[in-house]
Amino acid sequence: MAATRLAIVLTEVSRRQGRPPQDCLTNYSPCQDGLAIANLPFFDTFSFHQGTTSMSPTPSPVQNVAHQSGFQSAYEARQAIRRGDWVRHTSGLAPRNAQCNLVILPESLSGDFLRFCQRNPKPCPLLAVSEPGDPALPTLGRDIDIRHDVPLYRVWRNGVLSEEVTDVAALWRPDLVSFLLGCSFSFEHALIDAGIELRHVSQGENVAMYRTNLQTVPAGPFHGPMVVSMRPMKAADAIRAVQITARVPAVHGAPVHLGDPSLIGIADINRPDFGEPVEILPDELPVFWACGVTPQAVVMAAAPEFCITHAPGYMLVTDLLNSDLALA
Repeated sequence: MAATRLAIVLTEVSRRQGRPPQDCLTNYSPCQDGLAIANLPFFDTFSFHQGTTSMSPTPSPVQNVAHQSGFQSAYEARQAIRRGDWVRHTSGLAPRNAQCNLVILPESLSGDFLRFCQRNPKPCPLLAVSEPGDPALPTLGRDIDIRHDVPLYRVWRNGVLSEEVTDVAALWRPDLVSFLLGCSFSFEHALIDAGIELRHVSQGENVAMYRTNLQTVPAGPFHGPMVVSMRPMKAADAIRAVQITARVPAVHGAPVHLGDPSLIGIADINRPDFGEPVEILPDELPVFWACGVTPQAVVMAAAPEFCITHAPGYMLVTDLLNSDLALA
């Protein structure tokens, strides 16, 4: 696998050159349709064979102080959200269950947006599409009603954010189609289980998200920049994170960039466009994943007359298990 290959390359580069792995990662950025390692320094100075280099970083202890919600199931979490008892971001909520980003559009635009998702599977991994006017999503969970079951929605009119609301029943129309996209919150539990600290989770904060200069592939009126989520990690943890997340393309897969944020158009890492900033320690590097907030940047560029999305970090919690989404 490309992720395993990357881990082997970085480990061998670090050993042979006597350089810390984070220096080897500085210029790493995957190509659009998979991991690429040609940009790694000294990549062409040695050959390798998979399996000849051992990669077994010692997990560091992580104090997972994710939300102490007390919910026994994703269904209970959705019911609390529907009642208005939970109106905050969902990072760490029902951690073994898959979460989804949301885009709701008029049926007249649904074909174009479906093609947009198909052409941009990294930021828009499609998990479910509703029937027009039907708020139910039976493939994602029991008794889901998309009009009530997201903690916070954004309403867009002609590409401009009009309002944020906790329920969209009053705005519902018979022509609306819901698109549910995989979310990176779904792989966070696997990273934590591997001993990788996720600082925004341990601090109970929303993940930091940024617009980039990476452009999506257009479809109909839909076009615009990719949005990424960022998690700071030590170099060895970043390598392990690539291995883990590459196995779950349904929730964005492997990172799209590691290291220097300016290379993907981020001017100030301390000022995210969405979510909350998180400290990056001197021995850490920022690791960026494609993010399901991308459609919101696309909505701003395409300016449809009406659209509903989730507020960044406020997801639909489904009955699907994260383990069901893995390739292996």
